[in-house]
Amino acid sequence: MEFYLTYFIVAIGLFVFVGLFTMVGVYAERKVSAFIQNRLGPTETGKFGWLQVPADMLKMVQKELIIPAAADKILFLLAPAIIFIGVYLGFAALPWGPGVVPANINIGLYYVFAIISIETLGILMAGWGSNNKYSVLGAMRSAAQIISYEIPAGFALIAVVMIAGTLDLQAIALQQGILSAEKIKFLGLLDVSATGGILSWNIFRGPHLLVAFVIYFIASLAESNRAPFDIPEGESELVAGFHTEFTGLQFALVFLAEYSMMYLVSMVGVILFLGAWNSPLPNMGSVALATWTTGTVWGIIWILLKTLALVGVQMWIRWTLPRLRVDQLMRLCWKVLTPAAFACMLISGVWRLWVMQ
Repeated sequence: MEFYLTYFIVAIGLFVFVGLFTMVGVYAERKVSAFIQNRLGPTETGKFGWLQVPADMLKMVQKELIIPAAADKILFLLAPAIIFIGVYLGFAALPWGPGVVPANINIGLYYVFAIISIETLGILMAGWGSNNKYSVLGAMRSAAQIISYEIPAGFALIAVVMIAGTLDLQAIALQQGILSAEKIKFLGLLDVSATGGILSWNIFRGPHLLVAFVIYFIASLAESNRAPFDIPEGESELVAGFHTEFTGLQFALVFLAEYSMMYLVSMVGVILFLGAWNSPLPNMGSVALATWTTGTVWGIIWILLKTLALVGVQMWIRWTLPRLRVDQLMRLCWKVLTPAAFACMLISGVWRLWVMQ
């Protein structure tokens, strides 16, 4: 009974965190977009407009749940829940600090990629179940985009996995700091597992991993349907994409899933490339900065700061770059990112065989 109670509390905690992040993220994005595009953003509802998001939530709760007469009612009602659950369950295997993992799975990365793929099924259900040509077009676009960009993202992550030698996200995190039992040679000269700090992060363990990180980050924008890869939701063509017909709490679930995915893909990038919960500060002689800033509380702080920084970059890009055409989007995926990510994976194989031995 205690075992199930613990996991129930963890599940509720993750849901509360996702909800709070979505509230803060929506408000922050409005303010960031206003700053970048020289607009005001929310100002009237509460001081600095901070009550605007709760007001929007109250409005969505009060809205009527409308089911189109020609819709497939079962698919229409299930789709938003499937979309959100597929993203929400991905948080279960992510390490938040030393020993802080909701579900310690030794193939954690494989689990995350497998479970978030369910989102694509939910999107197709939403488009087809709406029985609306705009929704169907948006769903097909979104599915094609997500499936396509999973390939370069997967190759980029495999490049890290081949260096780390494991799919366990907690083990990958441990290898990037002073708690590592593995001796990591930076360019064959410096033992960075002893000093810790930023040089022990995977992004610096091989020059090609910086390229792999950039590829993964670009692909993660497409996975999240974020601009400039938001063609599935192109307002000028599709009104709102696959969720055109959804109202009230159903629309809120789809919105919650989008922001949850933003955080999820950013956190996966932080764990695999940017040192996870490890401190960016090194030990320098008697000044043990890495040791002083490593631990459960510090780990949670570091991983939150790093992930939120990547989320901020996603928002920055959304309000800066124009939307790509569908042919440009697919050309970038198949002719640029996929070959480059595959090359990074091959380099990791050679690096593992020759440099790290």
